[in-house]
Amino acid sequence: MVRGIQIATGDNVATLLSACGPGDEILVVGQGAETRLHAREAIPEGHKIALLPIPSGEKVMKFSTAIGHASRPIEAGAWVHLQNLASDYDSRSQTLDLESGAPMDTVYR
Repeated sequence: MVRGIQIATGDNVATLLSACGPGDEILVVGQGAETRLHAREAIPEGHKIALLPIPSGEKVMKFSTAIGHASRPIEAGAWVHLQNLASDYDSRSQTLDLESGAPMDTVYR
């Protein structure tokens, strides 16, 4: 079973302690509570998983802090990353490469 950690009670994402695949059961612990959910897709170690549905435009909370907002609806158990999370601090966040995080709106010569 894959484990994750919820940093603060109000967080709507958890951080995975190891990679998971679609359908894997995830046990999330944190703040004296446990949550079980199933991954909707492959999620790399150290990345975020949605603990509950997050509507488009809603704040994504980690460390009791908004780290951005959902750029489209996010289902519980989904990978929360550049494909569905937009930064509220960096307007270029939606132009970053999903795998490397490299900017895709810059021409290198």
